Amino acid sequence: MPKPLISVVIPVYGCRACLVALCERLYTTLSTMAMPFEIIFVDDRSPDNAWEEIVLLKALYPSVVGVRLSRNFGQHIAITAGLQTAQGEYVAVMDCDLQDPPELIPTMYAKLHEGYDLVLGRRVVRNHSKFRTTMAAWYFGVMSWISDYKIDGTEGSFSLLTRKVVDGYLSFSERERHYLFILRWLGFRQGVVDFTHQQRAAGKSSYSLGRLIRHALSGMFFQTTKFLEWIAIMGFMIAFGGFLMVLYLMYRYFTHGFLEGWTSLFVLMILSTGVILICLGVVGLYVARIFEQSKQRPLFVIDMIIGQ
Repeated sequence: MPKPLISVVIPVYGCRACLVALCERLYTTLSTMAMPFEIIFVDDRSPDNAWEEIVLLKALYPSVVGVRLSRNFGQHIAITAGLQTAQGEYVAVMDCDLQDPPELIPTMYAKLHEGYDLVLGRRVVRNHSKFRTTMAAWYFGVMSWISDYKIDGTEGSFSLLTRKVVDGYLSFSERERHYLFILRWLGFRQGVVDFTHQQRAAGKSSYSLGRLIRHALSGMFFQTTKFLEWIAIMGFMIAFGGFLMVLYLMYRYFTHGFLEGWTSLFVLMILSTGVILICLGVVGLYVARIFEQSKQRPLFVIDMIIGQ
């Protein structure tokens, strides 16, 4: 088969029932673009044994490539494995649950040739719960505040990249990674295509509340070190407040004599201890990430590849 000009990378977890319909729609869409293509399914050790379905799809569609990771590494590492496998000059990334419409890829390709290096899909309508949508808006608002630039929370992983953007992405070695944050850090000329977020075709999201919180914290610690700056500022403020308290107590001592203040001392001790523990916890999270990175383990391990 000729070398593909466009690759589609799809991390797979918990959506085996969607794969046949997704592959059919992708084949129909990509065939209209009149260029060699490949569809890369990255099995992130899906609990519904999606690998069996990927093997069957490979038998039916020659352009399918299956990548099976040795264990579950998470969505963003699975995307990285797919990008490393992709051979195309252009690489699309999308979810496997059919919430990202494959039919939008030609539109993104046309947008890319208006002079952009990457094109992101922007969800004008989102099919998530009200709670998740509200929390996402709050999270990206906080991220915009601490990052000193606007982060659009309506943009997802659905995207089309040129080869130089893919190569730039693959140069990152951080284990704690966020796909969109890396793309924003890389810069390049970025275009946007609006679309309506579709209903999930099957299964349910693998992001529980706990995983969403961990993912949010991971994104924050990847994006900025401002938490450490805030700790230093808070430390100076508390020290200055303590200095003012000393001056006040000295004044009261010389004007009113001996002072009894066990309650206030106890409250101050509890408050200062709490602040110290919070600061140590934040510093510990940064240190933990340094420890994980210093071990220099591979980002992922591939169990097997079919189709290449």
